[in-house]
Amino acid sequence: MPTKAHLLIVDDEANTLASLSRAFRLAGHEAIVCDNAAKALELAKAQHFSLILSDLVMPGKGGLALLEELKAQGVTTPVVVMSGQGDIETAVRATRLGALDFLEKPISTEKLLLTVENALKLQRLESENRQLRQRLGKHEIVWQGAAMQRVMAQVERVAPTETRVCILGETGTGKELVARTIHERSLRSGGAFVTLNCAAVPAELIESELFGHEKGSFTGAAGRHIGKFEQADHGTIFLDEIGDMPLAMQAKLLRVLEEGEVERIGGDRPVTVDVRVVVATHRDLQARVREEKFRQDLFHRIYVFPLVLPPLRERREDIPLLVEHFAAQVSAQNGWKPLPFSAMALDALQAFSWPGNVRELRNMVERLMLLATDNQVDLATVELAVPTGSSAASSSISSSSILSSGPLSDRVDAFEREVILAELKRSHSNVSAAAKSLGLERSHLYKKAEQLGIDLRAVRRETESSE
Repeated sequence: MPTKAHLLIVDDEANTLASLSRAFRLAGHEAIVCDNAAKALELAKAQHFSLILSDLVMPGKGGLALLEELKAQGVTTPVVVMSGQGDIETAVRATRLGALDFLEKPISTEKLLLTVENALKLQRLESENRQLRQRLGKHEIVWQGAAMQRVMAQVERVAPTETRVCILGETGTGKELVARTIHERSLRSGGAFVTLNCAAVPAELIESELFGHEKGSFTGAAGRHIGKFEQADHGTIFLDEIGDMPLAMQAKLLRVLEEGEVERIGGDRPVTVDVRVVVATHRDLQARVREEKFRQDLFHRIYVFPLVLPPLRERREDIPLLVEHFAAQVSAQNGWKPLPFSAMALDALQAFSWPGNVRELRNMVERLMLLATDNQVDLATVELAVPTGSSAASSSISSSSILSSGPLSDRVDAFEREVILAELKRSHSNVSAAAKSLGLERSHLYKKAEQLGIDLRAVRRETESSE
């Protein structure tokens, strides 16, 4: 899939600048021209370019001096040096200074376009390798229960399409992780995955972040800024917390979704973009529409394939696997020896309500590993670290039944009994709600209650009398 390049051409000959910029524009690229090294350095520091093509010999500083200054200033944009009087020694020196290539003039259009294509491929490979190193294990979706099985089946179905996806779920349930998985399993996986949290950007800056701006378009706009939509061209843009996007911005986003074009602030022409849009929110978008806080027409544009992520309390069967995954991740990041979690520690973690969901569990695992003694995370460590009063079962569950003497099976039964009683109390004896919260089938909860000697009718009567 072709990618549009943003190029900087540096040459003191006006005819060369005109012919090169025209050739690149005809090929679908965007070219900025400059006739001296000092100005080129300013532009390269203020804007992001895909590639810089610089003449070797220019009045004042030449191409090699520019290359040295770019490296000294920390500019990582690849540079191709061009010259009509090149020799092997100069080419070797340019390469040693970090030039991507050395081209002798006159240069054919085919050679120029091939050079740009190779530079873009190299950048993509480097970016992918960098992302893979950063994401090693970090962006893996871990699950084994029925709740996430249904979600992943939907992901597999929608990922290869161009359908817009709206991911719904509480904070910390992994909405960005699912969006990234959709991108990586799509036909756009070779393109960029660009994210923007709509709730984290001030209202006055969000248009610039999404669509970009031209130099001088407003106070503080020292150079051109390429917005998220252009950055995601031929890839995927993930708009997190879209329910918090200002109404004025919603109208502009709607136009982009309809037309496939963005216009930078201060720009004089639209820029065509080919982007798949995935959005997410923890809010009830339909309620926001009724409250006139979210545009109905935009809602219909983005709410094509809703995908609902369950909170962690509704997928408790995944907690042991998640704990194992996070423990391995934390150990690798810190160079620690792997630390096992005892069975009772895992039982206690499964009983917790996890208002912060998977994100909170990950942080808790790291905390527990820091607090652990005796080369394992045990129940006492969990009780020390888990916030008191935060668990759904905290008002009813005590450690006495677990720590009392007796076989392990008896203690586990006692713990399960107290967890179920606490959940029934929280759900006002609604068996269906309690079963869903515990990650059980309704029939399974009935069987479990019978095995543990829980009289559901008595529990219901007690709940009704207390109310």
